[in-house]
Amino acid sequence: MLIDFIPHSRPTLGPEESKAASAVVESGHIAEGELVQKFEDVFARKMDTRHAVATSSGTAALHLTLLAMGIGSDDEVIMPSYVCTALLNAVRYVEAVPVLAEIDPLTYNIDPGDVKKRLTMRTKAIIVPHMFGLAADLDKLLALNVPLIEDCAQSVGGNLANKPLGTFGDACIFSFYATKVITCGEGGMVICNSSKLADRIKDLKAYDQKDRYETRFNYKMTDIQAAIGLAQLEKLNAFIQQRRTIAQKYFRAFQSLGLRLPTDCPAHIYYRFVVGLDTESQPLISKLRQKGIGCARPIYVPLHHCLKLSGFPITDNAWRTSLSIPIYPSLSDQDVQRVIEAFVGA
Repeated sequence: MLIDFIPHSRPTLGPEESKAASAVVESGHIAEGELVQKFEDVFARKMDTRHAVATSSGTAALHLTLLAMGIGSDDEVIMPSYVCTALLNAVRYVEAVPVLAEIDPLTYNIDPGDVKKRLTMRTKAIIVPHMFGLAADLDKLLALNVPLIEDCAQSVGGNLANKPLGTFGDACIFSFYATKVITCGEGGMVICNSSKLADRIKDLKAYDQKDRYETRFNYKMTDIQAAIGLAQLEKLNAFIQQRRTIAQKYFRAFQSLGLRLPTDCPAHIYYRFVVGLDTESQPLISKLRQKGIGCARPIYVPLHHCLKLSGFPITDNAWRTSLSIPIYPSLSDQDVQRVIEAFVGA
């Protein structure tokens, strides 16, 4: 690997996170405690919602949300095929039936029209990822009158009509993995306005010291993670502004190349800058990697491939022809220029 290789993803961490994590270690209380509670309270205020429950991962957040909503064996849950396997795993954890839907070819978000075709009497929820930092078509999805679980793993801090994403559905889950918009290393969060739902999730995420036994989980966040999360949350607005600044440089550089570029709108936070080609993207990904630029297919593999299903031509085309180029706050101006020059010259 080249010494000056620019990775596809990289967390943006600084002395604030180091100081916060060190303070927790020095305190001797490193498990879930007061800092997790503080992170939940601050996050809820930031998202303009009543409740926030911290978890060990975004997958854990979704698993608990499905359980707390009473979704289980033989219930159907609709989700896009063009998304990471975490969603599929969580649905299978509760023994529900995953029903896959197509995407909008321009936004890569779940297609409400295709969702409508797949509704049945057994449909209990729709999982709605806001892909790559852009809001899905929530008006049309809400009109289907099915409980929505928003997935803001890629869109924390995004908004629609000046309302935070994650506050439109019945609940929303977040991921704070190392490469997400903000990170705790690992970690997740559920937000909702229902006290009943939040209390149930809190009960299920910790198994010990309970008067009544039932199967529960060890899905707690640690104070070390929460300390880092609080420091990251302070920087969220600046992170998003930097992502938007880099995106505008890419738009100016690529607008004459005849590519499918991301939707350019003020509310987009550009977690990913996804470019669509007229040909297979893998050869270009390999060529850019040889030039020291880390690019990737934005989704490793569509879910219908995992389930050995066919009949998703829009998703298949997006998977074959799209690539994601580096866009994160710690990219220097020189890094951005290198990405542009490599891409334009490829």
